[in-house]
Amino acid sequence: MLSSTFVRTKAVRLVPVILAALLLAGCPSHAPQTTPSNIQDEASANSDYYLQQLQQSSDDNKADWQLLAIRALTREGKLPQAAEQLSTLPQGMTGTQLQEQQLLNAELQVADKNFAAARDSLNQIDSSALSPNQLVRLYQAQIAAYQGQASLPLIRAYIAQEPLLSAKAHQQNLDDTWQTLLSLQPADMNSMVINANENVLQGWLDLLRVYQDNKQDPELLKAGIKDWQNRYPLNPAAKSLPSQLNQVLSFSQASTSNIALLLPLNGQAKVFADAIQQGFAAAQSGVTLATQVQSPQPGISPDPSTPAVSDSTNGAVSTSAPAADSPAVAAEQPVIPAPITPPPAVTGSVKVYDTSSQPLPALLAQAQQEGATLVVGPLLKADVDQLATTQTALNVLALNQPEQPKDSPNICFFALSPEDEARDAARHIWDQQKRQPLLLIPRGTFGDRIAKAFGEEWQKLGGQTVLQQGIGSTGELRQMVNSGGLRLTGTPVTVQAPQPVTIAGLTIPSPSSDVPVSSGGGIDAVYIVAAQDQLTLIKPLIDMTTSSRSKPALFASSRSYQAGAGPDFRLEMEGLQFSDIPLLSGANPQLQQQVSRQFRNDYSLVRLYAMGMDAWTLANHFAEMRQLPGFQVSGVTGVLTASPNCVINRKLTWLQYRQGMVVPVS
Repeated sequence: MLSSTFVRTKAVRLVPVILAALLLAGCPSHAPQTTPSNIQDEASANSDYYLQQLQQSSDDNKADWQLLAIRALTREGKLPQAAEQLSTLPQGMTGTQLQEQQLLNAELQVADKNFAAARDSLNQIDSSALSPNQLVRLYQAQIAAYQGQASLPLIRAYIAQEPLLSAKAHQQNLDDTWQTLLSLQPADMNSMVINANENVLQGWLDLLRVYQDNKQDPELLKAGIKDWQNRYPLNPAAKSLPSQLNQVLSFSQASTSNIALLLPLNGQAKVFADAIQQGFAAAQSGVTLATQVQSPQPGISPDPSTPAVSDSTNGAVSTSAPAADSPAVAAEQPVIPAPITPPPAVTGSVKVYDTSSQPLPALLAQAQQEGATLVVGPLLKADVDQLATTQTALNVLALNQPEQPKDSPNICFFALSPEDEARDAARHIWDQQKRQPLLLIPRGTFGDRIAKAFGEEWQKLGGQTVLQQGIGSTGELRQMVNSGGLRLTGTPVTVQAPQPVTIAGLTIPSPSSDVPVSSGGGIDAVYIVAAQDQLTLIKPLIDMTTSSRSKPALFASSRSYQAGAGPDFRLEMEGLQFSDIPLLSGANPQLQQQVSRQFRNDYSLVRLYAMGMDAWTLANHFAEMRQLPGFQVSGVTGVLTASPNCVINRKLTWLQYRQGMVVPVS
């Protein structure tokens, strides 16, 4: 046991030590100081840490800690707090601190989606005084501020950041640069002014020209790329080509010597399969839009009273296709120069297999066993959906597409769906400089599909909210004539929101879909999906409720096109634009008349016949569509290109009613 004398002595000795510690702790002048990170370097800590250091720091370090806190707050999406801190920065900062303040201000504007102000702020920053880390932030803020809209400043930003990126980010930057170049419009190319010292930019533009000039010929394109690499050996893309161009160098032609055509030869869909098969055979024999028709070819004439298959069943045509014009008025259609369709690569043999006779996997196995090298079909959506779970080594050009097509190296999807037409309409209306569209669509799932397809494409183009309004029967529309017309209002189309973009650690949220609903003068375009008798009422209803000054541009789908409606209808539709396939748009009136007579003026079957013609051409260029980005075919259903997962997109012909005539949209 310790004595009481020892305990007292020990306690007395400890008192001065404890007092000294307490005195030191309470004296700010002796508190240890943490040196802030260099504001020009990385700043990976969270905002709470920097704010805490800001509170505890001396005046000498406060500005640095505050700048670091603003960067962290912006990165974390705490924009109001970041803006508050930015507004309270002290006076008398150093030049380095002022540069960082400017950069942070621009980054905050980008994060707040104030892109125009951000571009102005970024242009005022002297990049020569920035560190490599700050330069990367500067260029990535510029990239974000241009929102992916192709332009010379955006391309320059990609080029400028290239030497500063890590190896992991290198290929992605090359791919992004190339995609931006591909998005340039011809007018952009013609107006570009390139500085004498911009050798890298000049090299990229020359590569783009090589690609555009030779993309229809794989062998010429291969040679052109290799020649370009020899001429620009120091260009970053010469050392590591964009991923899409690497595919070009590894291109190999697919065999089409034996084609298996998979169609339903029995049941309700047989009439549609017959139309496709006849178009396929016509193209195989050499018929194109440029063909000079001598005499009608023999063919089946299905009963025109046969109802069109439901969109939910087959997805190939609209449920209520308009009737064709009679040959007597065909001359009233515009004569559009016929595009030149690439000739078939191989004139191989074709064998037809009945998809209504046995399961799809068994048919594919049989076709392969019997020597098929490529499959065209199936047609019905249920069979196309089954492709995703069916293993086959054959190349397949499906004549429909699933809801969510998955990328497969041996499958392409070609469909004449209403969604496909809606996506083309979105692109056309965007090109017409319209930004606030309203969709007038049938109520129900059919209209919902059109709205979703249009809205998704509109969002990809950079557009914001699309409004939709359901339309009823012809009887309902007649009642609206007595109730004040048709109000241009709607509810926002719900589409899948794009993912937020993260640039240099800065997360930029996707555009909000909670945009106020526009009405009246806010609508600058109306896309109408209706039958002709409905359109006859809809356009006057819109005219009743809009003044000439606020009248929106009107666009319609092919459902309402009936060239033989007469001069009164054409005059009443003055100014309205509508789309249709080239075969039904006057590209070859003789061929149109022949095919229309062949199918008793049933436009739904004429379109499927055209689909069969283009299926032959696509089959013979399967490898190009699958492997060469940008490869296109001018077909009878439109100008055909392929998306990255080889869904065939169609650019349709757009026509306009003008002074009682139907003329091409200029």
